[in-house]
Amino acid sequence: MNSREAFIALNLIEGVGSVRARSLLEHFGDAPTILSAPRSQLLRVRNIGEDTAEKISNWEKTVDLAGELKRIADFGCHVLIQSDEHYPASLREIYDPPLVLYVKGGLTAKDKNAVAVVGSRMTTHYGIETARKLSYQLAYVGVTIVSGGARGIDTAAHQGALSGKGRTIAVLGTGINLVFPPENAELFERIAANGAVMTQFPFNRPADKQSFPIRNRIVAGMTLGTVVVEANLTSGALITANFATEYGRQIFAVPGRIDSPRSKGCHELIKKGAKLCEGAEDILSEFEYLFPGSNRPAAVSETGILPALELSANEQKVYDAVKPGDESAIDEVIRASGLPSSTVSVALLGLEMKRLVRQLPGKLFVRNV
Repeated sequence: MNSREAFIALNLIEGVGSVRARSLLEHFGDAPTILSAPRSQLLRVRNIGEDTAEKISNWEKTVDLAGELKRIADFGCHVLIQSDEHYPASLREIYDPPLVLYVKGGLTAKDKNAVAVVGSRMTTHYGIETARKLSYQLAYVGVTIVSGGARGIDTAAHQGALSGKGRTIAVLGTGINLVFPPENAELFERIAANGAVMTQFPFNRPADKQSFPIRNRIVAGMTLGTVVVEANLTSGALITANFATEYGRQIFAVPGRIDSPRSKGCHELIKKGAKLCEGAEDILSEFEYLFPGSNRPAAVSETGILPALELSANEQKVYDAVKPGDESAIDEVIRASGLPSSTVSVALLGLEMKRLVRQLPGKLFVRNV
C-alpha cells in the first residue's frame, strides 16, 4: 500500500479526522505505518482513545478501500495528499488541513492567487449581480475564484468567473459524485473544465449540518481573503469569514441596504473591522504586496498587480495607442489603434482591470506608471 492509498483509507475511518491524523503521523511517521500499527501502540498516541484505536487497528473490516479506489478511477477524478505539488500551499498552513482532496479538474500554481466569494443561498437581485460582477472582474485579471457551489451567491460567483474566462474552484460539502444543488450539474461540469470541483469527503457522503462548516474551512484556508457579498446574521458565509479571521486572512464585506436582513451579516463584519468592498479594486489593492512588478508595466508580460498576464492582440494594440506619459482621448486611441470603437472600449476595460491604464474624467486615458 502506498501513501496515497493509506491516506484515502484513513480518511474513510470514522472518527479519525485531520487533527487526530496529525498526532498519528507525528508518532508513526507515515500513513501506511499507522494502518499496520497494533492497537497497543495506537493507544500511546495523544488524542487516540480506545474507540479510535479499535477502528484503526481493524480498519480492513469496515473500510472498502478497493471499492473507493475503483470509484475514483471510474469517476475520472484524482486524489491529492499534502505532499503533492498541487495541494494548496496555504491550506497546508491551517490547523487541520484535509488529509485528502478529491479533485475533478485540476489545481495549478495560478490558484495560489485565489479569493473566496461567498454569501447566502437566499439572496436578492443586488447580491447576485454584485457577486457576478466582482467575480468576473477578479477572474478576468487572473485571480482564481473559490466558492462552495451552493445556490445563491456561490453559484453567481462561479458563473461570473466563468464569464470572465478565468479559473474557479467549487469546494463541496458532499462526496464529489453528488450534485447538490441538483440544478448545478451543468455548472459543475463547466467548473471542472475551467478549474476544479473538489471535496475532502469520500464518495456518496451526503450533506449534513457538519459537512458545510468543514467545507467552509477549506474555502477560507486555500484563499488569500474572503469576500462576503450578502449574508444574514445566521448565514454560513459568516462561518467562512470566521475561519478566514482565524487563519489570518483578509475579510471583505459588500455593504447593502440598511433595512435588508440579508445585508445584516455584511454590516456586522464591517463593524468588526472587515474591509468595505465596493468593487474589485478594493480587493486587488489589498494584495499588491504579494505580487512582483506591482503597478509597474515594464513589459507586456507584467500587467499590473498580477505577474505574467498576457494581453490579447486587441489589448496590445490599444495599449500601444495610449501615449506614454500623456493623456489620450478615446477618439485618439481609436484612430491610432485602427480598431472599431466597440472593440477599443472592451480592450480599455480589460487594460483598466489589469491596471495598465486608468481612465480620467472626459474619457481620457493614461498609462499607469
